[in-house]
Amino acid sequence: MNDRAQTTVKRVLNESGLEVQQLYTADDVAASGGDAMIGLPGEYPFTRGIHREMYRKQPWTMRQYAGFGNPQDTNQRFKYLIANGQTGLNVAFDLPTQIGLDSDDPLAAGEIGRVGMSVDTLRDFEIAFEGIDLEKITVSMTINGAAAIAIAMYLAMAEKRGYDVKQLRGTAQNDILKEFIGRGTWIFPVEPSIKLVGDTIEYCAQHAPKYSPVSVCGYHIRESGATPAEEMAYAFCIARAYADEVIARGLHVDEFAGRLSYNFNIFGNLFEQVCKFRAGRSLWAKIMKEEYQAEKPGSMWLRMIAAGGGGGLTFEQPELNIVRGAYYALISALSGTQTMALCSYDEAYTIPTEYSARISLRTMQILIAEMGLTETVDPLGGSYYVETMTNQMREKMEQIIAETDAQGGIVKLVSEGAIQAKVSAQAYKMQRDIESGKFPKVGVNCYRNDQEDEHPVDFHPYNEDDARVQIESLNRVRAERDAERVTRALAAVGEAARAGTNVMPAIVEAVKAYASVGEITQELVKVFGRYQEPIRF
Repeated sequence: MNDRAQTTVKRVLNESGLEVQQLYTADDVAASGGDAMIGLPGEYPFTRGIHREMYRKQPWTMRQYAGFGNPQDTNQRFKYLIANGQTGLNVAFDLPTQIGLDSDDPLAAGEIGRVGMSVDTLRDFEIAFEGIDLEKITVSMTINGAAAIAIAMYLAMAEKRGYDVKQLRGTAQNDILKEFIGRGTWIFPVEPSIKLVGDTIEYCAQHAPKYSPVSVCGYHIRESGATPAEEMAYAFCIARAYADEVIARGLHVDEFAGRLSYNFNIFGNLFEQVCKFRAGRSLWAKIMKEEYQAEKPGSMWLRMIAAGGGGGLTFEQPELNIVRGAYYALISALSGTQTMALCSYDEAYTIPTEYSARISLRTMQILIAEMGLTETVDPLGGSYYVETMTNQMREKMEQIIAETDAQGGIVKLVSEGAIQAKVSAQAYKMQRDIESGKFPKVGVNCYRNDQEDEHPVDFHPYNEDDARVQIESLNRVRAERDAERVTRALAAVGEAARAGTNVMPAIVEAVKAYASVGEITQELVKVFGRYQEPIRF
Protein backbone atom coordinates (compact mmCIF):
# COMPACT_ATOMS: atom_id res chain seq x y z
CA MET A 1 0.00 0.00 0.00
CA ASN A 2 2.72 2.44 0.99
CA ASP A 3 4.90 1.45 -1.99
CA ARG A 4 2.03 2.11 -4.40
CA ALA A 5 1.32 5.47 -2.75
CA GLN A 6 4.94 6.51 -3.11
CA THR A 7 5.02 5.79 -6.82
CA THR A 8 2.22 8.29 -7.40
CA VAL A 9 4.13 11.17 -5.76
CA LYS A 10 5.51 13.46 -8.44
CA ARG A 11 9.25 14.13 -8.59
CA VAL A 12 10.14 17.67 -7.51
CA LEU A 13 13.38 19.43 -8.42
CA ASN A 14 14.20 22.90 -7.16
CA GLU A 15 15.78 25.52 -9.44
CA SER A 16 19.28 24.50 -8.39
CA GLY A 17 18.60 20.98 -9.62
CA LEU A 18 18.29 19.30 -6.22
CA GLU A 19 15.50 16.79 -5.67
CA VAL A 20 13.05 17.63 -2.88
CA GLN A 21 11.96 14.61 -0.88
CA GLN A 22 8.43 14.09 0.38
CA LEU A 23 9.71 13.77 3.95
CA TYR A 24 13.01 14.48 5.70
CA THR A 25 14.46 12.77 8.77
CA ALA A 26 17.70 12.79 10.72
CA ASP A 27 18.96 10.12 8.33
CA ASP A 28 18.75 12.60 5.45
CA VAL A 29 20.83 15.12 7.39
CA ALA A 30 23.46 12.47 8.07
CA ALA A 31 23.48 11.28 4.45
CA SER A 32 23.93 14.85 3.17
CA GLY A 33 27.04 15.49 5.29
CA GLY A 34 25.83 15.59 8.86
CA ASP A 35 25.76 18.46 11.32
CA ALA A 36 29.47 19.36 11.45
CA MET A 37 28.96 22.64 9.56
CA ILE A 38 25.97 23.88 11.57
CA GLY A 39 27.78 25.40 14.53
CA LEU A 40 26.51 28.34 16.55
CA PRO A 41 25.70 31.92 15.50
CA GLY A 42 28.75 34.14 15.66
CA GLU A 43 31.14 31.19 15.43
CA TYR A 44 32.91 29.55 12.49
CA PRO A 45 31.57 28.47 10.03
CA PHE A 46 28.78 31.02 10.64
CA THR A 47 26.06 28.90 9.01
CA ARG A 48 23.54 30.20 11.55
CA GLY A 49 24.61 33.85 11.34
CA ILE A 50 27.71 36.01 11.57
CA HIS A 51 26.71 37.55 14.92
CA ARG A 52 25.88 35.71 18.13
CA GLU A 53 22.79 37.76 18.96
CA MET A 54 21.80 38.75 15.40
CA TYR A 55 18.52 40.72 15.39
CA ARG A 56 18.01 40.52 19.17
CA LYS A 57 20.78 43.11 19.38
CA GLN A 58 19.98 45.11 16.26
CA PRO A 59 17.46 44.58 13.43
CA TRP A 60 18.60 44.51 9.84
CA THR A 61 19.30 47.81 8.10
CA MET A 62 16.40 48.87 5.85
CA ARG A 63 17.96 50.25 2.69
CA GLN A 64 15.49 50.89 -0.13
CA TYR A 65 16.88 51.35 -3.64
CA ALA A 66 16.12 54.94 -4.64
CA GLY A 67 17.20 57.67 -7.01
CA PHE A 68 15.83 59.40 -10.11
CA GLY A 69 15.97 62.67 -11.98
CA ASN A 70 18.49 65.21 -10.79
CA PRO A 71 20.18 65.30 -7.36
CA GLN A 72 17.51 67.64 -5.96
CA ASP A 73 14.78 65.08 -6.77
CA THR A 74 16.79 62.28 -5.23
CA ASN A 75 17.57 64.27 -2.08
CA GLN A 76 13.85 64.77 -1.54
CA ARG A 77 13.16 61.02 -1.94
CA PHE A 78 16.02 60.18 0.46
CA LYS A 79 14.59 62.50 3.10
CA TYR A 80 11.09 61.09 2.59
CA LEU A 81 12.32 57.53 3.16
CA ILE A 82 14.39 58.50 6.21
CA ALA A 83 11.40 60.34 7.69
CA ASN A 84 9.40 57.11 7.29
CA GLY A 85 11.91 55.03 9.22
CA GLN A 86 14.45 53.89 6.64
CA THR A 87 17.84 53.28 8.27
CA GLY A 88 20.16 53.28 5.23
CA LEU A 89 20.29 54.63 1.68
CA ASN A 90 20.79 52.66 -1.53
CA VAL A 91 21.51 55.03 -4.44
CA ALA A 92 20.39 54.39 -8.00
CA PHE A 93 22.32 56.19 -10.75
CA ASP A 94 21.11 56.86 -14.27
CA LEU A 95 22.62 54.96 -17.19
CA PRO A 96 24.81 57.81 -18.48
CA THR A 97 26.47 58.08 -15.07
CA GLN A 98 26.90 54.31 -14.86
CA ILE A 99 28.77 54.15 -18.17
CA GLY A 100 30.84 57.29 -17.65
CA LEU A 101 28.96 59.83 -19.77
CA ASP A 102 28.29 63.44 -18.84
CA SER A 103 24.71 64.66 -19.10
CA ASP A 104 25.51 66.85 -22.12
CA ASP A 105 26.99 63.94 -24.07
CA PRO A 106 24.83 63.25 -27.16
CA LEU A 107 24.73 59.56 -26.17
CA ALA A 108 23.03 60.52 -22.89
CA ALA A 109 20.03 62.12 -24.58
CA GLY A 110 16.75 60.66 -23.35
CA GLU A 111 18.38 58.80 -20.45
CA ILE A 112 19.31 61.64 -18.08
CA GLY A 113 17.79 60.78 -14.70
CA ARG A 114 15.50 58.16 -16.21
CA VAL A 115 16.40 55.11 -14.09
CA GLY A 116 18.44 56.77 -11.37
CA MET A 117 20.08 59.96 -10.17
CA SER A 118 22.14 61.88 -12.70
CA VAL A 119 25.66 62.72 -11.51
CA ASP A 120 28.25 64.77 -13.37
CA THR A 121 30.48 66.36 -10.73
CA LEU A 122 31.13 66.51 -7.01
CA ARG A 123 28.53 69.27 -6.82
CA ASP A 124 25.82 66.67 -7.51
CA PHE A 125 26.93 64.58 -4.53
CA GLU A 126 26.89 67.69 -2.36
CA ILE A 127 23.28 68.38 -3.39
CA ALA A 128 22.05 64.78 -3.15
CA PHE A 129 23.29 64.28 0.42
CA GLU A 130 22.61 67.78 1.74
CA GLY A 131 21.03 67.57 5.19
CA ILE A 132 21.72 63.84 5.63
CA ASP A 133 23.83 62.72 8.59
CA LEU A 134 26.36 60.29 7.11
CA GLU A 135 27.24 58.93 10.55
CA LYS A 136 23.65 57.90 11.27
CA ILE A 137 22.64 56.91 7.73
CA THR A 138 25.10 54.74 5.82
CA VAL A 139 25.02 54.97 2.03
CA SER A 140 25.27 52.18 -0.53
CA MET A 141 25.88 53.11 -4.17
CA THR A 142 24.76 50.83 -6.98
CA ILE A 143 27.36 51.71 -9.56
CA ASN A 144 30.02 49.63 -11.26
CA GLY A 145 31.87 50.80 -14.38
CA ALA A 146 32.27 54.30 -12.95
CA ALA A 147 32.53 53.11 -9.34
CA ALA A 148 36.05 54.43 -8.74
CA ILE A 149 34.83 57.93 -9.60
CA ALA A 150 31.68 57.62 -7.49
CA ILE A 151 33.64 56.38 -4.47
CA ALA A 152 36.07 59.26 -4.87
CA MET A 153 33.16 61.73 -5.02
CA TYR A 154 31.50 60.25 -1.94
CA LEU A 155 34.68 60.35 0.11
CA ALA A 156 35.52 63.87 -1.10
CA MET A 157 31.99 65.08 -0.31
CA ALA A 158 32.15 63.60 3.20
CA GLU A 159 35.59 65.07 3.85
CA LYS A 160 34.43 68.50 2.68
CA ARG A 161 31.53 68.31 5.14
CA GLY A 162 33.94 67.60 7.99
CA TYR A 163 33.59 63.85 8.41
CA ASP A 164 36.61 61.72 9.30
CA VAL A 165 36.96 59.53 6.21
CA LYS A 166 38.81 56.89 8.26
CA GLN A 167 35.61 56.41 10.28
CA LEU A 168 33.19 56.68 7.35
CA ARG A 169 31.02 53.67 6.59
CA GLY A 170 29.26 52.89 3.35
CA THR A 171 29.31 50.58 0.34
CA ALA A 172 29.77 50.71 -3.41
CA GLN A 173 28.58 47.84 -5.57
CA ASN A 174 31.70 48.12 -7.76
CA ASP A 175 31.44 44.53 -9.04
CA ILE A 176 32.45 44.82 -12.66
CA LEU A 177 32.70 41.10 -13.48
CA LYS A 178 29.00 40.63 -12.88
CA GLU A 179 28.37 43.55 -15.26
CA PHE A 180 29.93 41.51 -18.05
CA ILE A 181 27.68 38.60 -17.07
CA GLY A 182 24.46 40.46 -16.38
CA ARG A 183 23.65 44.15 -16.42
CA GLY A 184 26.04 45.39 -19.11
CA THR A 185 27.07 48.79 -17.70
CA TRP A 186 30.74 48.21 -18.41
CA ILE A 187 33.21 50.76 -19.75
CA PHE A 188 36.70 49.26 -19.90
CA PRO A 189 37.93 45.78 -20.92
CA VAL A 190 37.96 43.01 -18.35
CA GLU A 191 41.57 43.17 -17.13
CA PRO A 192 41.81 46.95 -16.54
CA SER A 193 38.33 46.83 -15.02
CA ILE A 194 39.55 44.32 -12.44
CA LYS A 195 42.59 46.52 -11.83
CA LEU A 196 40.29 49.45 -11.04
CA VAL A 197 38.38 47.32 -8.53
CA GLY A 198 41.71 46.41 -6.96
CA ASP A 199 42.67 50.08 -6.86
CA THR A 200 39.53 50.94 -4.88
CA ILE A 201 40.03 48.07 -2.43
CA GLU A 202 43.67 48.99 -1.87
CA TYR A 203 42.92 52.71 -1.53
CA CYS A 204 40.09 52.20 0.95
CA ALA A 205 42.14 49.75 3.01
CA GLN A 206 44.72 52.51 3.44
CA HIS A 207 42.56 55.65 3.63
CA ALA A 208 38.95 54.62 4.46
CA PRO A 209 39.29 51.31 6.31
CA LYS A 210 35.66 51.15 7.47
CA TYR A 211 34.27 51.75 3.98
CA SER A 212 33.24 48.72 1.90
CA PRO A 213 34.57 49.37 -1.62
CA VAL A 214 33.03 46.27 -3.23
CA SER A 215 29.65 44.60 -2.86
CA VAL A 216 29.97 41.45 -4.95
CA CYS A 217 26.66 41.15 -6.72
CA GLY A 218 25.21 37.71 -7.27
CA TYR A 219 21.88 39.54 -7.49
CA HIS A 220 22.16 40.45 -11.16
CA ILE A 221 23.70 37.12 -12.11
CA ARG A 222 20.54 35.52 -10.72
CA GLU A 223 18.35 38.05 -12.56
CA SER A 224 20.18 37.16 -15.78
CA GLY A 225 19.27 33.47 -15.58
CA ALA A 226 21.53 31.79 -13.01
CA THR A 227 20.12 29.28 -10.55
CA PRO A 228 20.25 30.10 -6.83
CA ALA A 229 23.29 27.83 -6.38
CA GLU A 230 25.04 29.42 -9.38
CA GLU A 231 24.25 32.90 -8.05
CA MET A 232 26.24 32.19 -4.91
CA ALA A 233 29.01 30.14 -6.53
CA TYR A 234 29.74 32.65 -9.31
CA ALA A 235 29.71 35.48 -6.76
CA PHE A 236 32.32 33.63 -4.71
CA CYS A 237 34.44 33.05 -7.82
CA ILE A 238 34.27 36.77 -8.56
CA ALA A 239 35.18 37.72 -4.98
CA ARG A 240 38.17 35.38 -5.16
CA ALA A 241 39.32 37.10 -8.36
CA TYR A 242 39.24 40.50 -6.63
CA ALA A 243 40.98 39.09 -3.56
CA ASP A 244 43.71 37.59 -5.76
CA GLU A 245 44.20 40.95 -7.47
CA VAL A 246 44.74 42.75 -4.16
CA ILE A 247 46.84 40.04 -2.53
CA ALA A 248 49.16 40.14 -5.55
CA ARG A 249 49.85 43.78 -4.60
CA GLY A 250 51.17 42.73 -1.21
CA LEU A 251 48.10 43.20 1.01
CA HIS A 252 47.25 40.47 3.51
CA VAL A 253 43.74 39.08 3.26
CA ASP A 254 42.88 40.33 6.75
CA GLU A 255 43.66 43.90 5.65
CA PHE A 256 40.66 44.05 3.31
CA ALA A 257 38.44 40.94 3.42
CA GLY A 258 36.42 42.24 6.36
CA ARG A 259 35.14 45.08 4.18
CA LEU A 260 34.05 42.90 1.26
CA SER A 261 30.28 42.56 1.12
CA TYR A 262 27.65 40.87 -1.03
CA ASN A 263 24.38 41.73 -2.74
CA PHE A 264 22.12 38.71 -3.25
CA ASN A 265 18.72 38.08 -4.76
CA ILE A 266 15.55 36.57 -3.37
CA PHE A 267 12.75 35.13 -5.44
CA GLY A 268 11.52 31.58 -5.86
CA ASN A 269 11.15 28.72 -3.40
CA LEU A 270 11.29 29.90 0.20
CA PHE A 271 13.31 26.97 1.55
CA GLU A 272 15.78 26.91 -1.34
CA GLN A 273 16.46 30.61 -0.78
CA VAL A 274 16.99 30.25 2.98
CA CYS A 275 19.26 27.24 2.48
CA LYS A 276 21.37 28.94 -0.18
CA PHE A 277 22.24 31.71 2.27
CA ARG A 278 22.96 29.36 5.18
CA ALA A 279 25.12 27.24 2.87
CA GLY A 280 26.79 30.25 1.29
CA ARG A 281 27.70 31.72 4.66
CA SER A 282 29.56 28.59 5.73
CA LEU A 283 31.17 28.06 2.33
CA TRP A 284 32.54 31.61 2.17
CA ALA A 285 33.96 31.20 5.69
CA LYS A 286 35.58 27.95 4.62
CA ILE A 287 37.07 29.56 1.50
CA MET A 288 38.50 32.46 3.47
CA LYS A 289 39.92 30.26 6.22
CA GLU A 290 41.26 27.33 4.21
CA GLU A 291 42.09 28.86 0.83
CA TYR A 292 43.22 32.34 1.92
CA GLN A 293 44.37 31.61 5.49
CA ALA A 294 42.32 34.43 6.94
CA GLU A 295 42.68 34.68 10.69
CA LYS A 296 40.24 37.41 11.71
CA PRO A 297 36.65 36.18 12.10
CA GLY A 298 35.42 39.32 10.32
CA SER A 299 37.38 38.32 7.22
CA MET A 300 35.28 35.15 7.06
CA TRP A 301 31.90 36.83 7.42
CA LEU A 302 29.45 36.79 4.55
CA ARG A 303 28.13 40.33 5.00
CA MET A 304 25.16 40.76 2.71
CA ILE A 305 22.24 42.79 1.54
CA ALA A 306 19.43 40.50 0.47
CA ALA A 307 15.78 41.01 -0.29
CA GLY A 308 13.26 40.91 -3.06
CA GLY A 309 14.54 40.54 -6.60
CA GLY A 310 12.79 42.40 -9.39
CA GLY A 311 13.01 39.24 -11.50
CA GLY A 312 10.31 37.70 -9.36
CA LEU A 313 7.83 40.55 -9.86
CA THR A 314 5.18 40.63 -12.57
CA PHE A 315 3.62 43.31 -14.72
CA GLU A 316 0.39 41.32 -14.62
CA GLN A 317 -1.72 41.82 -11.49
CA PRO A 318 1.02 44.00 -9.95
CA GLU A 319 -0.77 44.21 -6.62
CA LEU A 320 0.27 40.58 -6.08
CA ASN A 321 3.85 41.86 -5.91
CA ILE A 322 3.00 43.29 -2.49
CA VAL A 323 2.40 39.73 -1.31
CA ARG A 324 5.50 38.45 -3.08
CA GLY A 325 7.54 41.24 -1.49
CA ALA A 326 6.32 40.29 1.97
CA TYR A 327 7.51 36.71 1.44
CA TYR A 328 10.84 37.94 0.05
CA ALA A 329 11.32 40.01 3.19
CA LEU A 330 10.40 37.01 5.33
CA ILE A 331 12.99 34.88 3.52
CA SER A 332 15.58 37.59 3.97
CA ALA A 333 14.96 37.75 7.71
CA LEU A 334 14.99 33.97 8.08
CA SER A 335 18.25 33.90 6.12
CA GLY A 336 20.13 36.19 8.51
CA THR A 337 20.82 39.13 6.22
CA GLN A 338 22.45 42.30 7.53
CA THR A 339 20.52 44.60 5.19
CA MET A 340 17.25 44.47 3.26
CA ALA A 341 16.40 46.43 0.13
CA LEU A 342 12.90 45.22 -0.61
CA CYS A 343 11.56 45.74 -4.13
CA SER A 344 8.35 47.76 -4.48
CA TYR A 345 5.27 46.30 -6.14
CA ASP A 346 5.41 48.65 -9.15
CA GLU A 347 9.12 48.10 -9.73
CA ALA A 348 8.35 45.56 -12.46
CA TYR A 349 7.47 48.39 -14.81
CA THR A 350 8.45 51.78 -13.38
CA ILE A 351 10.40 53.75 -10.80
CA PRO A 352 8.66 53.19 -7.44
CA THR A 353 6.33 55.90 -6.25
CA GLU A 354 6.53 57.24 -2.70
CA TYR A 355 3.39 55.22 -1.96
CA SER A 356 4.79 51.90 -3.17
CA ALA A 357 8.19 52.52 -1.54
CA ARG A 358 6.43 53.18 1.75
CA ILE A 359 4.53 49.89 1.50
CA SER A 360 7.83 48.01 1.11
CA LEU A 361 9.35 49.91 4.02
CA ARG A 362 6.31 49.17 6.20
CA THR A 363 6.52 45.49 5.22
CA MET A 364 10.00 45.25 6.71
CA GLN A 365 8.92 47.21 9.76
CA ILE A 366 5.99 44.83 10.33
CA LEU A 367 8.41 41.91 10.41
CA ILE A 368 10.42 43.68 13.10
CA ALA A 369 7.54 45.07 15.19
CA GLU A 370 4.81 42.44 14.82
CA MET A 371 5.96 39.10 13.42
CA GLY A 372 8.69 38.08 15.88
CA LEU A 373 11.47 37.81 13.31
CA THR A 374 13.97 39.52 15.62
CA GLU A 375 13.31 37.39 18.68
CA THR A 376 15.51 34.35 18.04
CA VAL A 377 18.50 33.54 15.86
CA ASP A 378 18.18 31.21 12.84
CA PRO A 379 14.64 30.01 13.68
CA LEU A 380 14.69 27.34 10.95
CA GLY A 381 17.95 25.84 12.19
CA GLY A 382 17.60 22.17 13.14
CA SER A 383 14.87 21.41 10.63
CA TYR A 384 15.70 18.11 8.93
CA TYR A 385 14.68 19.62 5.60
CA VAL A 386 16.60 22.85 6.05
CA GLU A 387 19.79 21.22 7.31
CA THR A 388 19.75 18.58 4.56
CA MET A 389 19.12 21.16 1.86
CA THR A 390 21.78 23.47 3.33
CA ASN A 391 24.36 20.69 3.05
CA GLN A 392 23.25 19.86 -0.48
CA MET A 393 23.31 23.48 -1.58
CA ARG A 394 26.82 23.94 -0.21
CA GLU A 395 28.00 20.84 -2.09
CA LYS A 396 26.33 22.11 -5.27
CA MET A 397 28.09 25.47 -4.95
CA GLU A 398 31.43 23.76 -4.41
CA GLN A 399 30.86 21.73 -7.57
CA ILE A 400 30.13 24.85 -9.61
CA ILE A 401 33.23 26.61 -8.26
CA ALA A 402 35.38 23.55 -9.03
CA GLU A 403 33.99 23.37 -12.58
CA THR A 404 34.64 27.08 -13.10
CA ASP A 405 38.22 26.73 -11.87
CA ALA A 406 38.80 23.66 -14.03
CA GLN A 407 37.76 25.63 -17.13
CA GLY A 408 40.29 28.38 -16.46
CA GLY A 409 38.60 30.50 -13.82
CA ILE A 410 35.88 33.12 -13.73
CA VAL A 411 37.94 35.91 -15.35
CA LYS A 412 38.78 33.77 -18.38
CA LEU A 413 35.21 32.50 -18.77
CA VAL A 414 33.75 36.00 -18.47
CA SER A 415 36.30 37.38 -20.95
CA GLU A 416 35.28 34.68 -23.44
CA GLY A 417 31.56 35.21 -22.83
CA ALA A 418 31.07 31.63 -21.63
CA ILE A 419 29.29 32.46 -18.37
CA GLN A 420 27.12 35.01 -20.17
CA ALA A 421 26.10 32.41 -22.74
CA LYS A 422 25.23 29.85 -20.08
CA VAL A 423 23.02 32.07 -17.94
CA SER A 424 21.38 33.60 -21.03
CA ALA A 425 20.44 30.13 -22.28
CA GLN A 426 18.97 29.34 -18.87
CA ALA A 427 17.00 32.59 -18.86
CA TYR A 428 15.59 31.73 -22.29
CA LYS A 429 14.56 28.27 -21.10
CA MET A 430 12.89 29.73 -18.00
CA GLN A 431 10.95 32.21 -20.10
CA ARG A 432 9.78 29.39 -22.37
CA ASP A 433 8.75 27.36 -19.32
CA ILE A 434 6.74 30.32 -18.00
CA GLU A 435 5.08 30.88 -21.36
CA SER A 436 4.18 27.21 -21.67
CA GLY A 437 2.92 27.00 -18.11
CA LYS A 438 5.52 24.41 -17.09
CA PHE A 439 6.84 26.85 -14.48
CA PRO A 440 3.82 28.32 -12.64
CA LYS A 441 3.61 32.08 -12.19
CA VAL A 442 0.45 33.30 -10.52
CA GLY A 443 -1.28 35.99 -12.54
CA VAL A 444 0.88 35.26 -15.59
CA ASN A 445 0.20 31.68 -16.67
CA CYS A 446 -2.27 30.62 -13.99
CA TYR A 447 -5.00 32.31 -11.96
CA ARG A 448 -5.28 35.09 -14.50
CA ASN A 449 -8.00 37.71 -14.35
CA ASP A 450 -10.61 37.70 -17.08
CA GLN A 451 -9.86 41.36 -17.61
CA GLU A 452 -6.13 41.96 -17.19
CA ASP A 453 -6.56 45.73 -17.55
CA GLU A 454 -8.63 45.83 -14.36
CA HIS A 455 -5.90 47.84 -12.62
CA PRO A 456 -4.16 50.13 -15.11
CA VAL A 457 -0.56 50.93 -14.27
CA ASP A 458 1.08 54.35 -14.08
CA PHE A 459 4.52 54.80 -15.59
CA HIS A 460 7.06 57.24 -14.20
CA PRO A 461 7.34 59.95 -16.85
CA TYR A 462 10.63 61.08 -18.33
CA ASN A 463 11.13 64.70 -17.28
CA GLU A 464 12.87 66.84 -19.89
CA ASP A 465 13.07 69.67 -17.37
CA ASP A 466 15.20 67.51 -15.08
CA ALA A 467 17.59 66.87 -17.94
CA ARG A 468 17.75 70.58 -18.79
CA VAL A 469 18.40 71.52 -15.14
CA GLN A 470 21.16 68.92 -14.91
CA ILE A 471 22.95 70.11 -18.05
CA GLU A 472 22.67 73.73 -16.90
CA SER A 473 24.17 72.75 -13.54
CA LEU A 474 27.07 70.99 -15.26
CA ASN A 475 27.77 74.02 -17.44
CA ARG A 476 27.68 76.26 -14.38
CA VAL A 477 30.24 74.09 -12.57
CA ARG A 478 32.51 74.13 -15.61
CA ALA A 479 32.34 77.91 -15.76
CA GLU A 480 33.07 78.37 -12.04
CA ARG A 481 35.81 75.79 -11.44
CA ASP A 482 39.57 76.36 -11.76
CA ALA A 483 40.22 75.22 -15.32
CA GLU A 484 43.98 74.90 -14.89
CA ARG A 485 43.56 72.77 -11.78
CA VAL A 486 41.16 70.50 -13.67
CA THR A 487 43.58 70.13 -16.56
CA ARG A 488 46.42 69.17 -14.23
CA ALA A 489 44.25 66.75 -12.30
CA LEU A 490 43.00 65.00 -15.42
CA ALA A 491 46.54 64.70 -16.75
CA ALA A 492 47.54 63.04 -13.48
CA VAL A 493 44.74 60.48 -13.89
CA GLY A 494 46.05 59.57 -17.33
CA GLU A 495 49.64 59.38 -16.08
CA ALA A 496 48.70 57.03 -13.24
CA ALA A 497 46.77 54.79 -15.62
CA ARG A 498 49.68 54.61 -18.07
CA ALA A 499 52.14 53.91 -15.27
CA GLY A 500 50.02 51.07 -13.92
CA THR A 501 49.90 52.59 -10.44
CA ASN A 502 46.83 53.02 -8.27
CA VAL A 503 44.66 55.65 -9.98
CA MET A 504 42.47 56.41 -6.95
CA PRO A 505 44.64 59.21 -5.47
CA ALA A 506 44.59 60.99 -8.84
CA ILE A 507 40.83 60.45 -9.28
CA VAL A 508 40.18 61.83 -5.79
CA GLU A 509 42.12 65.00 -6.64
CA ALA A 510 40.28 65.27 -9.96
CA VAL A 511 36.83 65.11 -8.37
CA LYS A 512 37.91 67.65 -5.74
CA ALA A 513 38.75 69.95 -8.66
CA TYR A 514 35.21 69.32 -9.96
CA ALA A 515 36.30 67.33 -12.99
CA SER A 516 33.29 65.50 -14.38
CA VAL A 517 32.50 61.81 -14.61
CA GLY A 518 32.81 61.95 -18.39
CA GLU A 519 36.12 63.82 -18.34
CA ILE A 520 37.73 61.38 -15.91
CA THR A 521 36.36 58.40 -17.82
CA GLN A 522 37.80 59.71 -21.07
CA GLU A 523 41.27 59.93 -19.54
CA LEU A 524 41.03 56.29 -18.52
CA VAL A 525 39.60 55.22 -21.89
CA LYS A 526 42.64 56.73 -23.62
CA VAL A 527 44.77 54.19 -21.76
CA PHE A 528 42.48 51.21 -21.17
CA GLY A 529 40.23 51.37 -24.24
CA ARG A 530 36.57 50.29 -24.26
CA TYR A 531 35.16 46.81 -23.83
CA GLN A 532 33.81 45.00 -26.88
CA GLU A 533 31.39 42.24 -25.99
CA PRO A 534 32.32 38.83 -27.45
CA ILE A 535 29.74 37.21 -29.71
CA ARG A 536 28.94 33.55 -29.07
CA PHE A 537 26.55 31.30 -30.92
